[in-house]
Amino acid sequence: GKENVDSRHNRGRGGETTRFHTVNVAQPVRFSRKCPTGWHHYEGTASCYRVYLNGENYWDAVQTCQRVNGSLATFTADQELRFILAQEWDLEEKTFVRKDQRRFWVGYQYVITNRNHSLEGHWEVAFKGSSEVFLPPDPIFGTAMSEKENVLCAQLQCFHFPTLRHHGLHSWYAENCYEKSSFLCKRSQTCVDIKDNIVDEGYYFTPKGNDPCLSCTCHNGEPEMCVAALCERPQGCQQYRKDPKECCRFTCLDP
Repeated sequence: GKENVDSRHNRGRGGETTRFHTVNVAQPVRFSRKCPTGWHHYEGTASCYRVYLNGENYWDAVQTCQRVNGSLATFTADQELRFILAQEWDLEEKTFVRKDQRRFWVGYQYVITNRNHSLEGHWEVAFKGSSEVFLPPDPIFGTAMSEKENVLCAQLQCFHFPTLRHHGLHSWYAENCYEKSSFLCKRSQTCVDIKDNIVDEGYYFTPKGNDPCLSCTCHNGEPEMCVAALCERPQGCQQYRKDPKECCRFTCLDP
C-alpha cells in the first residue's frame, strides 16, 4: 500500500481547487517467504529443506526431522535433486567429512539380500510416503560397514566447490546407520507470519511482506482470502513513521 496519506491540490474547471485523499491504494501482493528461517524453499515440490550440522546417527536424525514436522529428505525428480545440490547450506568447519565434500543422511535405506561374492541388495524408501519418490542408483559402500548389518542407510555426497556444485556432481553412499553425519530434512511449505512464526492450517495471520495490516487465512502453506485494514493518519502529527510490523501504529517525528 501507499506509505502516507497524500493531500494534493489540483486545479479543476472554472478555477476550483479539487482535493484528493489517497489511502492505502491496493497493490498486488507477493509472498516470497514460505519456509521458516534457515530453510530453503523449492517451488517445484512446495517443500522446505534444511541441513542440520550436528552429527547424529540415522535414527536420531529421523527423530530430529520429525520434531520439526518433516522427515529425512527423499526426492521425486532430478530437478529437485539438482536444486539441493546447487544450494549453499551455510556449512561450518565442524562438519564430519572433508571440507570440499559434504555427506548428509537422506531418507533411503539399502537392504542387503546377498553377501556371497559381492554385496547385492536394493534401495527402499525408509519411511513410506509418496509413490513418486525415485530410488538412487547403485551405491558406494561405506568403510564403517558391519558384517552383521543387513540394512545400510543412505548418504548423499555433494561438493563444496561452486563449479562442481553447479554441475550437479554427487555420489550415493550406503553407510552404517550408527555412524554420525550431518543430515537433510524436508518438510512441506508452510505459512510464516510477519514476525517469522509458523502458522497452522486454517488460522488467520499477517504474512511476511510490507503490509502489517493484511490478514489472511493459511491454506496449504499459502495465504488466501486476504483482507486489508485501512489506517487513518495520526492526528496532530505532520511527519510520522509507520511501524513495519504492527498495524496502525505510528511514531510521530515532529519536534
